[in-house]
Amino acid sequence: MTAIYIKIHDEIKRQIETGVYTVGQRLPSERVMSEKFGVSRMTLRQAVTSLVEEGILSRYVGSGTYVASDRVREKMRGTTSFTEIIKNLGKTPSSKVISYQKTKANEVECDKLGLKKGAQIIRMERIRYADDLPICYEVASIPHRLIADFAKDDIANHFYDTLAAAGKKIGRSEQIISAKIVNKEIASFLSVKPNSAILALTQISCFANSEETPFEYVLSQYVGDRFEFYLER
Repeated sequence: MTAIYIKIHDEIKRQIETGVYTVGQRLPSERVMSEKFGVSRMTLRQAVTSLVEEGILSRYVGSGTYVASDRVREKMRGTTSFTEIIKNLGKTPSSKVISYQKTKANEVECDKLGLKKGAQIIRMERIRYADDLPICYEVASIPHRLIADFAKDDIANHFYDTLAAAGKKIGRSEQIISAKIVNKEIASFLSVKPNSAILALTQISCFANSEETPFEYVLSQYVGDRFEFYLER
């Protein structure tokens, strides 16, 4: 005999496939759905959890459960701004700056950006969104001497466009991706549960000049079920 939660799982999936629930739509509350199916909340939750694990539904802390949207995809080739990626997908990009400060580069930042000890940088912490859905948390370190004449808004909201307007041509980037567990603070920024698995990206971006001058060192943490990287050869 088929377990009750599997029957509910199959029915919710069928409703999604037939358009009863559409991509990005919020499902009714557990109470409403458990009453609709005539089962306990525990049984309903078991069915929903299985759909979340399959990537059919997405559950956001404090918001609810939604029909999963297509993941944002980034092709691992060259250097492309987050804003450009999101716009190319027909979505609306936005950012929320958590902190923005001029400070001395630490040892790692000096190494990655080719700076001398004591050099000044702008260290910016922000959350990146696609259609108001948090996609990633990032900390960007930028040599201050390269952006001393730019306004904070130019850096925080359209950095690559600002560089292009100033005649700076973007060149290659080095990217390293790994899996990690998100901590409580960043989980709250990204609307996921603490200890959830995420994708961590370390990126060094360079200008397309003869020295290939590094202009940005970024540590990003992406929500795995909202963003994916793919390779193209």
